[in-house]
Amino acid sequence: MSRPVIVGVDGSPETVAAAGWAARESALRGVDLRIVYADEWPDAETIQHSSPGARRRWAEELLDEAAEAGRREHPALEIETRHLSGRPAGVLADEAAEAGLLVLGSRGLGGVRGFLLGSVGMATISVTERPVVLVRAPGGPYTPERAAPAGPTRDVVVGVDIDQGFAPLLDFAFQEAAPRGDRVVVLYGWSIRPVVRDASALVAAEREVSPDIVWRLAEALRPWRRKFPSVEVAERSPIGSPAQLLLHATGNADLVVVGRRARRGPWGAHIGSVTHAVIHHCPVPVAVIAHD
Repeated sequence: MSRPVIVGVDGSPETVAAAGWAARESALRGVDLRIVYADEWPDAETIQHSSPGARRRWAEELLDEAAEAGRREHPALEIETRHLSGRPAGVLADEAAEAGLLVLGSRGLGGVRGFLLGSVGMATISVTERPVVLVRAPGGPYTPERAAPAGPTRDVVVGVDIDQGFAPLLDFAFQEAAPRGDRVVVLYGWSIRPVVRDASALVAAEREVSPDIVWRLAEALRPWRRKFPSVEVAERSPIGSPAQLLLHATGNADLVVVGRRARRGPWGAHIGSVTHAVIHHCPVPVAVIAHD
């Protein structure tokens, strides 16, 4: 049985957008959608009614509205709702164990409320090894209307490090691009450690190193080109900050794909600086993929 797409909601604009994105993703994948509400949010005081019965009715109405919106857009889509008790990060992580994909709302660095921000959102990403997609609210740089191609081809942008394992990121990126008819843009940003301040020496070093990087990236992509022959691929390996390069590549993007280490250290799971920056600043949906 195919794993469902699961989305967490709390009534905020971010999670409404996330539910819409999740419904479209479920329809593309041909899988069920599960909409989840956990009954303990950090901003629960914003709910006007404090009695358990009133809060339960509010939650059920929220879930019904989200499900109905999904059915209006995708009448054939099977949608399940779940009203669960517990801390959001734990509830969503437990649900994600059954998911093909977990979808969360995100305000990036632009807001101070919303249960899928800050410690809760990052904690959820850190404790699940399932793919997680973060979606911004309408009215910002990303709106649901941007999910429809504005031109002949849109992009799924994936950031890789050719010195580390990135197969799960490419698997996800190509599987997302194929049904959309999108192009996969594979981006590797790198730098040269200067040993002198002479600009001409740095240019010479770049000319010497760059062809090898281009070749290594092309060789690494051969298996995916063979597996997905209909997907257009663009390879980019400029010098520069990987985070900044990824953020600059979002103009024509439907989705940006980044990775995080699945291994846990003494202080918990590690979300690298590049992924952290993209999560907080990227205007389009961001997929975070755990990898070894």
